[in-house]
Amino acid sequence: MKLNPVGRQFALGALALAVSSGAYAVTDEDIMNDHDTADAVVSYGMGLQGQRYSTIDILNADNVKFLQPAWAFSFGGEKMRGQESQPLVEDGVMYVTASYSRAYAIDARTGEEIWQYDARLPDGIMPCCDVINRGGALYGDLFFFATLDAKLVALNKETGKVVWIKPVADYQEGYSITAAPMIVKGKLITGVSGGEFGIVGKVEAYDPATGDKLWTRPTVEGHMGYVYRDGEAIENGISGGEAGKTWPGDMWKTGGAATWLGGTYDPDTDSLFFGTGNPAPWNSHLRPGDNLFSSSRVALDPDDGSIKWHFQTTPNDGWDYDGVNELISFDYEENGTTVKAAATADRNGFFYVLDRSDGGFIRGFPFVDEITWAEGLDENGRPIFTEGRPGNPADAEGEKGETVLARPAFLGGKNWMPMAYSQDTGLFYVPSNEWAMDIWNEPVSYKKGAAYLGAGFTIKPANEEYIGVLRAMDPKTGEEVWRHENRAPLWGGVMATAGNLVFTGTPEGYLKAFDARTGEELYRFNTGSGVVGTPITWTMDGEQYVSVASGWGGAVPLWGGEVAKVVKDFNQGGMLWTFKLPAEHAGQDLADR
Repeated sequence: MKLNPVGRQFALGALALAVSSGAYAVTDEDIMNDHDTADAVVSYGMGLQGQRYSTIDILNADNVKFLQPAWAFSFGGEKMRGQESQPLVEDGVMYVTASYSRAYAIDARTGEEIWQYDARLPDGIMPCCDVINRGGALYGDLFFFATLDAKLVALNKETGKVVWIKPVADYQEGYSITAAPMIVKGKLITGVSGGEFGIVGKVEAYDPATGDKLWTRPTVEGHMGYVYRDGEAIENGISGGEAGKTWPGDMWKTGGAATWLGGTYDPDTDSLFFGTGNPAPWNSHLRPGDNLFSSSRVALDPDDGSIKWHFQTTPNDGWDYDGVNELISFDYEENGTTVKAAATADRNGFFYVLDRSDGGFIRGFPFVDEITWAEGLDENGRPIFTEGRPGNPADAEGEKGETVLARPAFLGGKNWMPMAYSQDTGLFYVPSNEWAMDIWNEPVSYKKGAAYLGAGFTIKPANEEYIGVLRAMDPKTGEEVWRHENRAPLWGGVMATAGNLVFTGTPEGYLKAFDARTGEELYRFNTGSGVVGTPITWTMDGEQYVSVASGWGGAVPLWGGEVAKVVKDFNQGGMLWTFKLPAEHAGQDLADR
């Protein structure tokens, strides 16, 4: 980070983002280089490509046993529930969000609060899967985050005072926002949540200085995209779809495909990568067809939001497998050639490697122990369906359709919790779960603001001994290199470091570190509540720090069926823990490097 004594401006069209004199300002360059910066974390994903890999190796597999708490911060009050946030750090200040749309600035050296902001939420919010928030974005002298009533908020990062608040969508229709927004090429980018309510998913870009909308890109085929100039909407084309083509009748008007996890960005192809959620309703017999662009990954032009390409992982999704999981850019060598790839571990149980320039299918393979709904993928990556689709209620004279046992459960082989990629090992570290579900379809009709499922389900563990599995996966071969099993489901993010370490948390409350090559558990610390946040690491005053939010919640205890019995005694919480390696242990070398 650089001191900015002259009030530098960030041009955005005819507008500029003024930076207070004497303050540190987060620049486009800072954000683009975040993946390779030691003393700051200024983007969700520890870099726009979302690899969650740190080049810092002060803390390593030999000395991680000496890692110890530096401070802990309480989010306070009675507003606990799930704490899924990833903190940001810049110029000795940590920025973090918490449940119920709260934001904090904290002194990174002492853990003392600098400011707190609590969004004023209306009574009628309708979040699907807990009142969580996954983080914010920094740009200039502002901190941005989104709220459960589907608004974007810009705060002065020094004072926490509101600069602007803009609605993104109508919460009374079922919209909300839980993901961290992102800054790309001077634009503030966000998605939306609400697929269980028959909303229409979209990705939008805003002016960070004013909150003015720059473009909008719906993710259900048939809805138009627009760019905005001087406040006027200009049609931006459908870019690959037309009304009624892959949706029957008017089903596309309430088609879901929420972009609820946010996105990544690849500078090599100048593309935003967003995943889209389930089509609405869950009852797939009501909407024969592929139902584009639901349960897909889409590449968008950050300048106008137009769709460059799409790849659908679960056509005509009938199991709520979504497609929102992060698409991570990475390079690898094959036959002397560098392959520009991107990878994602889907809720449907398959791991996909794509050509990130055009979305072409390179390879795919299961990353969970068993998949029942498909017997594999064809040469284009399209699933080869089994007879495992829930039955049509119409065949039962309008009553409940035939129940099927499906695996994975709708919460997925992997859900929202981000995986990490190590540039050293070439492996992806995937927080996954082994569970099954009984699922059936029911008659349903759309009503604004009401749940729009048309399905029922019961989730059950697939094993007696464990549900969660942290896996090291080789994207070139599909090999599971190592695994670490956990009794409760894994629901927190993963981070890899150049110190041959992989960090993640567990619902039992532990922050854990593993040897990146062997999977040996090297460290654990109990934070007092389940860890469903995502860890980060950075340096300050020559020492390496690790931070993670602690607070049990999220979708599992709300939707968990028989799985809820495994986690029923876990306590809620609301803490931010920060650890550091004492200076006297920082000189130890890595073994076998």
